[in-house]
Amino acid sequence: MNYRIFGHTSWKVSEVGYGMWGMGSWKESDDFHSAKSLDLAVENGINFFDTAWGYGEGHSEKLLGQLLRRYKQTKLYTASKIPPKNFKWPAKPEYLFEESYPTSHVFDYTHKTLKNLGVEQIDLMQFHTWDDGWTEREEWKRAVEDLKKSGKIAAMGISVNRWEPENGIAALETGLIDAVQVIYNIFDQAPEDVLFPLCKELDIAVIARVPFDEGTLTGNITRETIFPEGDWRGTYFVPENLNSSSDKADLLRPLVPEGMTMAEMALRFILMNEDVSTVIPGMRKQRNVLANVGTSDGQGLPKELHKALRKHRWDRKPTAWSQ
Repeated sequence: MNYRIFGHTSWKVSEVGYGMWGMGSWKESDDFHSAKSLDLAVENGINFFDTAWGYGEGHSEKLLGQLLRRYKQTKLYTASKIPPKNFKWPAKPEYLFEESYPTSHVFDYTHKTLKNLGVEQIDLMQFHTWDDGWTEREEWKRAVEDLKKSGKIAAMGISVNRWEPENGIAALETGLIDAVQVIYNIFDQAPEDVLFPLCKELDIAVIARVPFDEGTLTGNITRETIFPEGDWRGTYFVPENLNSSSDKADLLRPLVPEGMTMAEMALRFILMNEDVSTVIPGMRKQRNVLANVGTSDGQGLPKELHKALRKHRWDRKPTAWSQ
């Protein structure tokens, strides 16, 4: 496992981190197998784990807390997220600040997270949604300062909306944000335009989420895919999105090198960008852990393949189903 410095912190985090959304509220998730996968991740060098209260109303956080207790002698970096008070994702310009992150709500959910994790301090707390229209509000700034001063959090971040990588720039420029979480993958290359250069200038850590485009870039989703009833992906991959996403994935299939999966190619593409501090694929099964960890070998992708993949950039705009 290779490690990278997490922005202006001194943390050395695994360049392949662990996204825990699937362990909170997705269908077919299983706590026993989740624990086995988490253990295997630690044993293979992963030390950065990203969860949120919203992943099963604290369930995913509790699983992470159990992991921390199993590995008391190992430094594991914890990251979670405060849900918006209105519990609506993503943030929209018409949502009032008071509906989203009033001070009492920020404090309450930070305490809930600390309790779920069983710790006195979390390494990284994040606003789970963000709209730059809130940037000038003093309440969130004072809340962040107070949480750091009290030792409840070591660093603060924001998770920006899907396909809106620049809706967070103003917040980063306040100097109060230590990390930004953004969708970045073969299709979603837009963060390279403005967000990544600013993060590099300000030395802000970058967490790349959704490396497989919610499954499209694993190569396992086709126009015929049907998700289990209640599975979140069924509301995301509506016919309009399922068909276009499958078509885009089909164009990539001829580029996958022999002996490599599309998922491995997708992760290696992200890891070739030095602006990324860590990438957080979801890993509910042990075989996924081993496959993802295996991409952290410093080899990246052949230059010609990387160049070809850059041509598959797909700029999209938020819609009613993109969430």
